[in-house]
Amino acid sequence: QVQLVESGGGLVQAGGSLRLSCAASGLSFSTYTMGWFRQTPGKEREFVAFISWRGGSTSYADSVKGRFTISRDNAKNTVYLQMNSLKPEDTAVYYCGAGTRSLQIRTQDYDYWGQGTQVTVSS
Repeated sequence: QVQLVESGGGLVQAGGSLRLSCAASGLSFSTYTMGWFRQTPGKEREFVAFISWRGGSTSYADSVKGRFTISRDNAKNTVYLQMNSLKPEDTAVYYCGAGTRSLQIRTQDYDYWGQGTQVTVSS
């Protein structure tokens, strides 16, 4: 039974920060690339960031580059998304995913998904 559980979402003012966490169970966490995606109503789930098995390779969407940082702690089976300088446009449900490929910017590249955590940025 594979489970990914996101947490850390909430309401924050523009310019503020949030740190999202995704705790994984039921899989060999250290062998999976982990990613963060986000989705708003009526839109496709869009890529935010991913991080490779050992954290040596990361990638970010242009819209969040320089503001968000993805990291992982394999000993804790957890991936994080530090979000700084938040904008109202960042408002979305944020999902974490796990996949076996090393480069994963598409939703179809992921094998497992969490249920999401809501992030709301007020102006």
